[in-house]
This record gives sequence, structure tokens and C-alpha cells, in this order.
Amino acid sequence: MFGIRFIKIPPTTHVLQFSGGKIAREGAGISFFYFSPLASLVAVPVGSTDIPFIFEEQTADYQTVSLQGQITYRIADPKKLAALMDFTLTANGSGYDSEDPEKLPQRVINLVHVLARAEIEKLPLRQALRASEALVKAIRSQLGTLPELSALGLEVLGLSLLAIKPTPETARALEAETRELLLREADDATYARRNAAVEQERAIKENELETEIAVENKKRLIRETQMDAERAVQEKQAQLERARMESNIGLEDERKKLVALAAENARAESDARGYGIATTMKALASADPSVLQALTTSSMKPEQLIAFAFQELAGKADKIGQLNISPDLLRELMDKPAPRK
Repeated sequence: MFGIRFIKIPPTTHVLQFSGGKIAREGAGISFFYFSPLASLVAVPVGSTDIPFIFEEQTADYQTVSLQGQITYRIADPKKLAALMDFTLTANGSGYDSEDPEKLPQRVINLVHVLARAEIEKLPLRQALRASEALVKAIRSQLGTLPELSALGLEVLGLSLLAIKPTPETARALEAETRELLLREADDATYARRNAAVEQERAIKENELETEIAVENKKRLIRETQMDAERAVQEKQAQLERARMESNIGLEDERKKLVALAAENARAESDARGYGIATTMKALASADPSVLQALTTSSMKPEQLIAFAFQELAGKADKIGQLNISPDLLRELMDKPAPRK
């Protein structure tokens, strides 16, 4: 009514009320009445602002990459910014009277773009794709020293690069190369695994062969030991056999000697007996038969004498006319026991 208006400013906005070319009132989060025909209100947002950006640049090897990120800043000195850019509100206070508030984020993005371009052009493609952290540090350090930002009263709160991507064709080429590299590494791993398996199999076979050789050597040593033992036993048996044969030969020689000696002794004894018998026979041949008969009957028993008498009688039977033998004599002869054989 009559040009008098009321405005309430949020805490994140710094307002400047100009009247007659001078600042009549200023502050953040204030509310007041003002006469709109004679007052100009400048509202500068002092809260943090996040500005996303995406732009393309070329690397040192002339490959195009896109940088996607975000910068966070705030207006630290509203008066400096109000002196350089128009943040005046419309007469009814519902919006800005110029497009400068919309141009401020673009100015900041342009500054980031210039610094990012300078850094990207120093790096080849492969290195640039992995240099997001290094790029953030380099750009952030340079933003703090830019005179443009300090002149506008801006303060950078943060900078982040969300992605650094090559063009789709380059990405496919890199993917193909990386894929081939991975496949080659997979093949190498497969070959290495197969070689390891082959080496392991060879080592196992070598161990088995060495074990078989060791077993065969052990068996050979056992056989040689057994053969040596058998040979020793055979030699011992041969020595014993030779000794036994030599002993038998010696015994046989001794036996032959004894037999020869016994034969000589028997021959000598026979010669002696024969000589004795011959001498006796010679002596008996020259003796009287009656004398010999008498000598013979001298040692006979009675029954033998009777038998001898009967024999004499039988020899002279032609000269005997009659012979009487008493029954007592025959009974006595028959009652005599027969001599034991």
C-alpha cells in the first residue's frame, strides 16, 4: 500500500538496502519494511552452492576425454560481488532484476575448465584416465590463488572429479586391448598352470623312478648279499667236503694199510700155524700109532673109552667068535644123558 513493502530475508542470504545511493540497511536473516519507489534491494546468497560440470578436453596424445565433476563454493564477501555483478531484486522482491546471478556459476565453471585443460594436456590418455586425484589436487590449489575468485569475493569449499572417460570408440579400443591383455594373462596363467602340472607330474614320475631304482638297487644288494652268503656257504661246504674226502682218503689209506698189515699178520699167523701143524704132523708121522692111540684115550671119559673099545672090537670082528655084553653095561650107557651140542 502506497509503495511500502515488507521483506523477510533467510539466514543464507545477505541483503543490502540502498537508498539515495547509500547503504541504508544490510545483513543476513533480517526482515524490514521499505519504500519500494526509493529503495533498491541487493540480495546476495552466502550459502554454499554445488555446481556440477562436464566438459571435454584433449590429452597429450590428442585423445578426447570427458571430465565430470562438481565444485562447491560460497560468497565470502557479498559487498565485493555486489559491486561487480548485479544482484538487485525486482520491485516486488520476487526475483532478480538481471541475469548476473545465473552467470556466476558459469564463470566459476569456466575457471575450473581452464585449469583442468591445462592439467589434462600434460598427460597421455592412459595416465589421464587414472589421474583424477592428482587433477583435483592441482586444480584446487590453483583455484585458491586465482585473482578472479578473490575479486568476486568467492571461496571454493570443494572440488571433485566423478569420472574421466574417453570417447566410446577409444573406450572400446581400450576395452579390447585390456580384454586381450586379460585373455593373454589368462592364457599365460593356464599355460603356467599346465606347465606347473607337467612339472609336478614329471617330478612325481622322477620320484617314482628314483624310488624304483632305489628299490631295485636294494633288491640287487640283497641278492648279491644272498649270493655272497650262498657262495660262502658253498665254499664252506666244498671245503668241508674236501676235508671229509681228504679225511676219508686218509682213513681209506689207513684202512688199506691196516688191511695190508692184518693180511700180513694173518699170513704170518697162518704160516706159523701151518708150520706148527706141519711140524706136528711130521712128528706124528714118525710116531707109533699105538702110542698115539694111547695118548688119545688117556684123556677120554669112561663112556668114550667104552665107545672106543666097541670101535676096536668092530675093527676085529672077523677074529671074534662070540661077544657077550651085560645088560647093566648097556643100561648104564643108555641112561647117560646125551652130550650138549
